[in-house]
Amino acid sequence: MDPVRVDGRELIRLRQAGAALPLRAVKISGPMAGNYLSRFKGRGMEFDEARPYQPGDDVRSLDWKVTARTGRPFTKLFREERERSVLLWVDYRAPMHFATRGAFKAVLAARAAALLAWSAVHHGDRLGGLIFSESDHLELRPQRGKRAVLDFIRRLGDGFPGQPAMADAGARRTAARHALARLRRVARPGGLLFLLSDFRALDETAEAHLIHLARHNDLVLLFIHDRLEKELPPPGRYRLSNGQRTISIDTTSHAARTAHARRFLNHEGQLRELCQRTGIHMLACATDQDPLAVLQDGLGKRPL
Repeated sequence: MDPVRVDGRELIRLRQAGAALPLRAVKISGPMAGNYLSRFKGRGMEFDEARPYQPGDDVRSLDWKVTARTGRPFTKLFREERERSVLLWVDYRAPMHFATRGAFKAVLAARAAALLAWSAVHHGDRLGGLIFSESDHLELRPQRGKRAVLDFIRRLGDGFPGQPAMADAGARRTAARHALARLRRVARPGGLLFLLSDFRALDETAEAHLIHLARHNDLVLLFIHDRLEKELPPPGRYRLSNGQRTISIDTTSHAARTAHARRFLNHEGQLRELCQRTGIHMLACATDQDPLAVLQDGLGKRPL
């Protein structure tokens, strides 16, 4: 596996592993056999008809208009829409092209996105995606079937920058904001949205987009990070290189090490607080972890 570039053939080979990922329901223990509780909201629901209330009906489904008109309680019945859209939002901005171990954050994001894409079409969902950087934006409208995955994988390779743009925080912030605005235009209520990023340089506008999306869809954030971002190596002097430029870092200062760790904890804490406040699901994956294992574990559990 190439740790610094996206290999389309490798992503295609993830088909069997991705198809086994659970994007539907998980079994729960209950008083009756066969009870299931959706891990996500599931496919969209359309109003079908109203019928007289029966003991055991959920009172939240009462049709108050019909009840008021007839003087008797009526319950709304819904039918499940035949398909759901799964949208994958993949961040290729400059900070994603970094790792001190494992694979670049952007490469890991591509692998995770391919796994989720194979799972989506295996479960009969429509697959769409947005792949963006500071300079490019590729968009795939939701489609069905294997062809949709292969097209998405091709775009993951086409959109991967040969040389990431040297952009400042303002450009990164603008790119994320615009990509989330585009996601809002593409997403339809009842969809399942996966956002794969390190979520750097998100401003209040970007957070507002996330909050709006979470009101009408299931959102999952895959927070990708490198362990160096979380904690500096033992005290000493180190050289880092991207193949073209080399920089030196000095980790002997205890204050600097503490401040570095605090910045990461603050960033992660803000993401978790936003997710808990808005009902967004959040998974974390380091660059030296297997994204398949992280997704298998995270999608099989209740929300954080």
